[in-house]
Amino acid sequence: MVKASFTALGHSAATMPASGAHHRASLVSANVFHRLGAVVIAAWLAVGLAACSSFVKGGDNRHNQPLNSAVVQGLRNMGSDPGKGMVVRIFKEESVLEVWKQTTSGTYKLFKTYEICAYSGDLGPKFKEGDRQSPEGFYTITPGLMHPKSNYYLAFNTGFPNKFDRAHGRTGSDLMVHGDCSSRGCYAMTDEGIAEIYALARESFKGGNPTFQLQIFPFRMSAANLARHASSPHIEFWKDIKEGYDLFELTKTPPVWDVCEKQYIFNPQSNGRVLDALGACPPSIPNAQLAAKRQADDQALVAQTTAAQKAAERKAAEEAALKERSQAVSGFFSNIGGIFGGNPGQDPNMAPVISGTPATMPTPAGQRP
Repeated sequence: MVKASFTALGHSAATMPASGAHHRASLVSANVFHRLGAVVIAAWLAVGLAACSSFVKGGDNRHNQPLNSAVVQGLRNMGSDPGKGMVVRIFKEESVLEVWKQTTSGTYKLFKTYEICAYSGDLGPKFKEGDRQSPEGFYTITPGLMHPKSNYYLAFNTGFPNKFDRAHGRTGSDLMVHGDCSSRGCYAMTDEGIAEIYALARESFKGGNPTFQLQIFPFRMSAANLARHASSPHIEFWKDIKEGYDLFELTKTPPVWDVCEKQYIFNPQSNGRVLDALGACPPSIPNAQLAAKRQADDQALVAQTTAAQKAAERKAAEEAALKERSQAVSGFFSNIGGIFGGNPGQDPNMAPVISGTPATMPTPAGQRP
């Protein structure tokens, strides 16, 4: 090792002066170990900062456990099978994960809903590494994002940051959907739940599907829910991803998504070309149902937001009036106390009259004149 280190520095052990060779060898060796230590520390820090990173955890075969017969029969009953395509949808506020499966008609049906044990952060997208926030948006899951040997039982990576996230300079790594019911920026399921979801994904890939779509929303994207959160700084982002939500609701097929002008675009007329995330957007494929729904939702959103604002204004006015009445009543009793008890608050120029003469004792009743 010492000889190799000297060679890297442009010297060889044979050409080193005898008197200084041992000293220089010691210095180089110390330098090598110092650098090695720095690499180890950097690796340790990287592991510590990772959100839900996966590591090999033994040689069990959990990732290859077959789907149970009840699941297979349930798929058949809805006109599907394990090899058909799938879509996963996550709703933060409701804390649920949905698995949708493609049917023989080509459209997708809801197969099963799973409870999310925990997710990190609040409603809204993830912005940077270490903010302990779970992502929102549209993601494409490939077999390479599956983690069969996760420390969190089983897992798949969300693919964050995607093209949209990168266009906005967002950072983060190892954002997973996993088991173990514990989250640091991820979506944590029960071990039983993630085992079934993982197996469904595995069988979908085996069926010839190269990917499945992951859609992550803050809540079910109704006009009423958007109105409840109209003051959120994320409202424009949520309106953006709502279009993809609506398309799936209307067509029951996963929309094609891309990014341009730093926004999501769904079912773009791009002739298969990859769009520039910062470049101009092409038009989307027209959808009359979507246009009508968007118009109705926009009107409902305006109406419900206006109603919510008026309700908030009424509440504020009522609270102000109540406070004013309370102060008036308090002032009234303060003045009464000042009149009868010389309480503070009476006229400072009015002093009590003190005669200095004792009061006359009452005369007994039998001695009255």
